[in-house]
Amino acid sequence: MTTHNDDDSGLALALAFLGGAMMGIMTGFLLAPRSGEETRRELQGYARRTEEEVLEKAKEARAALDELIGRGKQFVEDRRADVEAALQAGKEAMREKRDR
Repeated sequence: MTTHNDDDSGLALALAFLGGAMMGIMTGFLLAPRSGEETRRELQGYARRTEEEVLEKAKEARAALDELIGRGKQFVEDRRADVEAALQAGKEAMREKRDR
């Protein structure tokens, strides 16, 4: 079972990897012996692909966040039910003791 911190670490690692890859590719484009027009076209294509990848990662992060929020709400609801049951049991025990 993964924890919230593991999910965050994986996302941070993926974003760091994408950032490093972007920097490496851009540096390669700038130092490559190509015409300016060809380099600009490649950079535009790369920027478009990167934008799509970032949007996809953002969607995945949002889905993970929604899942985490849902699990948190369920956890709170479960604990609330446990507390209510314990409270009710305590009240019953107090009534029984008082009625003796």
